[in-house]
Amino acid sequence: MGLRYKKPLPHERLKEAGYSSYFLTKQKNIFSMGTMTKFRNGEMVSCSNLERLCRLLNCQPGDLIEYVPEEEGE
Repeated sequence: MGLRYKKPLPHERLKEAGYSSYFLTKQKNIFSMGTMTKFRNGEMVSCSNLERLCRLLNCQPGDLIEYVPEEEGE
């Protein structure tokens, strides 16, 4: 399986912290719309985007993602 986001997904955590997609993409130019879409769809992003996300949410990468080993036969 590999890496996946823990629940809630990053976009939900950003919303809970009071950040909107508009603010992060247009006003502050922190994330691209493509990155925000990846967050919404549960797709992994680059390490630099993960670092920015941790900085905004004041958390560690392990608070956002987890490693799930592959089952035999997958």
